[in-house]
Amino acid sequence: MTALAVTDELFFQRAGLDQGRVERIVADALAGTDDGEMFLEYGLSESLVLDDGRLKSAAFDTTQGFGLRAVAGEATGYSHASELSEDAMRRAGATVQAVRAGHSGSLAEAPVGTNVGLYTEDNPLTGVPFEAKVKLLGDIDAYLRAKDDRVRQVMASLSGSWQAVRIVRADGTHAADLRPLVRLNVSVVAQDGERMETGSYGTGGRVAYASHLEPEAWRGAADEALRQAMINLESVPAPAGEQAVVLGPGWPGILLHEAIGHGLEGDFNRKKTSAFSGLMGERVASPGVTVVDDGTIHDRRGSLTVDDEGTPAQNTTLIEDGILVGYIQDRMNARLMGAASTGNGRRQSFAHAPIPRMTNTYMPAGKDDPAEILASVKNGLYAVSFGGGQVDITSGKFVFTCTEAYLIEDGKVGPAVKGATLIGSGPDVLTKVSMIGNDMALDPGVGTCGKDGQGVPVGVGQPTLKVDSLTVGGTAV
Repeated sequence: MTALAVTDELFFQRAGLDQGRVERIVADALAGTDDGEMFLEYGLSESLVLDDGRLKSAAFDTTQGFGLRAVAGEATGYSHASELSEDAMRRAGATVQAVRAGHSGSLAEAPVGTNVGLYTEDNPLTGVPFEAKVKLLGDIDAYLRAKDDRVRQVMASLSGSWQAVRIVRADGTHAADLRPLVRLNVSVVAQDGERMETGSYGTGGRVAYASHLEPEAWRGAADEALRQAMINLESVPAPAGEQAVVLGPGWPGILLHEAIGHGLEGDFNRKKTSAFSGLMGERVASPGVTVVDDGTIHDRRGSLTVDDEGTPAQNTTLIEDGILVGYIQDRMNARLMGAASTGNGRRQSFAHAPIPRMTNTYMPAGKDDPAEILASVKNGLYAVSFGGGQVDITSGKFVFTCTEAYLIEDGKVGPAVKGATLIGSGPDVLTKVSMIGNDMALDPGVGTCGKDGQGVPVGVGQPTLKVDSLTVGGTAV
């Protein structure tokens, strides 16, 4: 069944709503405004966690509801409810109409659909029996304990969700999407003598569970978690100070996402609170640096067939050869800035209004050999994976913690280090990129982005990069 047919059954037939009357409610609520929509959502989610060989928790949740938004100039009226009824929708309509007081607008045209699907529409939760999911987690635990007698604790989790959405506009146009999402995480605690260290790895995407049930898939995730734990057991204190830093491919793109990507979102730039405000068309990065936000990559965690305003996802170039050429836009900020939506209007759920958010943000490959990049650094830091970080959007300043990093000694990868942090400014770090590897990789599918109290799934990526100078905070001087 198509997304429209499935959401017809969920929101109109099962809920007993009349489509024509719902359309009239939306049209009346949005009369005289500039934009808006009704967002209908039905979601299923589950999570299983195994800790030390026992199923620690198993949760299942069903959510449904709608959100009605009216936009008048820069003002937004938003009302939502978990009750799918015409009465609730009329009350919501009366609430959001308040923003049109003294405003006479002309409704923007609806997005033009593409009918391009980017992922399966099947519900992953119903495709695999509960017992098989529990067995998968138990197999991971047994596998890791048998592989190395230094393993002291194993925690494995499997989660999945299926989200059905329907967007109804005032002109009677509809858009629909069915969004699967799964994730497998493995964490290991290893001990050698009195020293204990952890390692973790996760993988996921807009796919079914089947891909994670295959032994080669889950063993790969388990092996990677164990490898990181073993590396950390041998780590030495991280040196501190200004030094050259080589960023590995894939997940280190989270620094790009946080330190640069957020600063390129339309709302921050419309309000001139971003470090990149007013710099359109100017050089903001070294030659060769290109940054894109691409919501059209098949099966990726951050991809969307349509965003939460009904606009098809796009591949948007933000920085091209070092020049700022684009922003990440939803409909409202794009209209106020005289631009077009880039398909980045996203919301956590029906209880949230859409705002401009990233999808899959990455730097395409360059021409340099990664081995030559490392060889070009006499002494520095090779950062392979990151944990948490903090970013100030206005200044672009960031602090990131490395979960896997190594010393570079005479152009070669040296011992692993523990406790390294990277400190810098997003706009500044872009100007210090001097070599770009030919090995661009996307993250394994575990990213979640937080903004304004909303979390959405995202993807990141990059090739190996050389940053000539960056402040490294560590535990040794």
